[in-house]
Amino acid sequence: MKELCPLIWEGGRLFVIDQRVLPHKEVWLELKSDRDVYRAIRDMVIRGAPAIGIVAAFGILLKARTMGNRNIKGFMKGIVESIGYLRKARPTAVNLEWALMRMKKKAEEVVSRGEDLKGVIEALEREAIEILREDIEINRRIGFYGNEMVPVKARILTHCNAGTLAVGGYGTAIGVIRAAFEAGKDITVFVDETRPYLQGARL
Repeated sequence: MKELCPLIWEGGRLFVIDQRVLPHKEVWLELKSDRDVYRAIRDMVIRGAPAIGIVAAFGILLKARTMGNRNIKGFMKGIVESIGYLRKARPTAVNLEWALMRMKKKAEEVVSRGEDLKGVIEALEREAIEILREDIEINRRIGFYGNEMVPVKARILTHCNAGTLAVGGYGTAIGVIRAAFEAGKDITVFVDETRPYLQGARL
């Protein structure tokens, strides 16, 4: 069984799985701009605070890649404007603000070293990829340590979307369940419901 993931960054292109049509269809959408990223977050194509933050980081990168012909001042102005725009997509998602500020800080740091725009854009790409990598590692650690609390036989109730689709990969609460299952424990999982998207049953 292939590993599910909410997004793919490949060859300078960003693809996200459309979570609105799961589990009946698997549809991948290409997001080509920060505007596309905004709509994907707003319209619940992508959901889960960590995944939203990661996609937003790539949204800043997509914006940066369109501004390679600007001067540094104009480039940074565009980055700040894009951050202001994207943060409105889902104001309650804590990771959204965190990821946007991290991308801004990285841009400022590289600019302060005197790098040209090509260097700044390359640094932003590395930063977005690192945000994704770190999130997956954090989820695996949550699973590893959470598994220590799960008895050999366990019944676990989950709520909402806390699996691999809500994060960069592996899952938070579901990550603990996965780690326990991978450790050979006898796990029964009860999935309750959330409205209006029925994320418990569908995702």
